[in-house]
Amino acid sequence: MEDLTAGLSDKPVVLDESSRQVDWARSFHGLSTEAFSKEAAGALLAPVAPEDIEVKPDGIVYLPEIKYRRILNKAFGPGAWGLAPRGETIVTSKAVTREYALVALGRLVSVARGEMDYFAPEGIPTAVEGCKSNALMRCCKDLGVASELWDPRFVRTFIATYAKEVWVEHQQTQKRRKIWMRKDDQVKYPFKLYTPPSPGGPARQAN
Repeated sequence: MEDLTAGLSDKPVVLDESSRQVDWARSFHGLSTEAFSKEAAGALLAPVAPEDIEVKPDGIVYLPEIKYRRILNKAFGPGAWGLAPRGETIVTSKAVTREYALVALGRLVSVARGEMDYFAPEGIPTAVEGCKSNALMRCCKDLGVASELWDPRFVRTFIATYAKEVWVEHQQTQKRRKIWMRKDDQVKYPFKLYTPPSPGGPARQAN
């Protein structure tokens, strides 16, 4: 397998100055020239359905990246938006990062740097794809997509209503810790639900 830890050598193609095509690796063409249509704005700014929001074990709430793509497709139509790389992929010993531009209807909308950790060299290709999705999520913030997820009051209310903190035990290592999850979710492998002992009583594991 090719060693990717030294970098991917994937700099964007720089177009000739006389080219009639926009060079999205450098251009800011169309940025803030006019608002999008009311229909597009309605799709972008629509409230996020609670059932679409996920909860990470550390209590961070997020919208899966595929749902950002669905929102953009609804607002602009498939093929009318895209991510253009603005630089080469940087591969460090633990992470992958790259800058992208979100382009919609032929206009630059936002620029953001994506990043994604990896744990072994064979995981770099997957991290590269995750880095792109991370950049998409960050670019969508400028369009107001899922803006509730950066509102502390909304997050506190969502956690109190839809999330719970539970004790779990790792089935291989037997290490125990607390995690956050949606109230309507199940504890997934390799963890299992653990019930701490009551004062003076033995610990027990939930089936």
